Amino acid sequence: MSAVVHAHPETGPVLGVADTGPVKNRSVLSEAGHRNQWWRFVLILAITAIVLVPIMVTVVLAFTPGPNSTSTGFTLENFGSVFSETLAATWLQNSLITTLSTVIVSVAVAAPAGYVLSRGRSKAVSGYSLLLFVMQSLPIITSVVPLFILFAGMGLVDNLMGLTIIYVGSTMTVATWMMAAYFDSIPISLEEASWIDGCSVFGSFTKVVLRNSLPGILSTAIFAFLLAWNDYLVAIVFLRSTEIFTLPMGVQSFFQQNQTDWTSVMALAVIMMLPPVIVFATLNKYFSVGGIGGSLAGR
Repeated sequence: MSAVVHAHPETGPVLGVADTGPVKNRSVLSEAGHRNQWWRFVLILAITAIVLVPIMVTVVLAFTPGPNSTSTGFTLENFGSVFSETLAATWLQNSLITTLSTVIVSVAVAAPAGYVLSRGRSKAVSGYSLLLFVMQSLPIITSVVPLFILFAGMGLVDNLMGLTIIYVGSTMTVATWMMAAYFDSIPISLEEASWIDGCSVFGSFTKVVLRNSLPGILSTAIFAFLLAWNDYLVAIVFLRSTEIFTLPMGVQSFFQQNQTDWTSVMALAVIMMLPPVIVFATLNKYFSVGGIGGSLAGR
């Protein structure tokens, strides 16, 4: 509380009281909020540092001279020796082929399937949605052995095509759910406007829905990319020949043969980490949902 003098034109000065309590309370709450934000920032920073320690160690060892090296300090000879003495280039190519094929097929199939789940209201669509949910909850290990027996009779064992088919099948359920969830955020009024202008259902899907679904498509593509790129369990069951190995199997095989040469093993691990890093760094700027709001500005 503080005294304040008000000057009145007829009666003269008047002594009043100004209540500054709420102002002080707001300032105290603001300072407490800033302190809480500071501690949250420190906690997140500490957790991030702990998570990044293994990655930092891997990168540092990859550029450290090996036990039989004559160079000192920062060096790239570990990467040269990995590519010259192993099938790292072939493993990288195999992983890129299976991963990109999985991404393309998964997105191409999951986009229309997710649109049906998002816009369909029939019992058949609801049953299909429930089936996808059940399939999503099943671990992939439960179907590896039956698939191996089936694919062995079809000549798809020790084959990149058979591995890609399994990756697409295991990715499809979650990819469809992701696309359906994003399509739900797009108002159907945009499609109705295109129908009034003479556009067909397929035309509105391709010209309206998909054009406003870039973040959802990229999220689905990244999910499929990571699942296929990082897989080791399925690959170790279906692949036998060294020249057919994907990069995760190549890293494990190379590690078993060179357990004392950590620098070369870490160099191969860095090679495996680079594509996901490049994908996230390249596509991160496209993750935006502002386009949908702009389409509704004239409503």
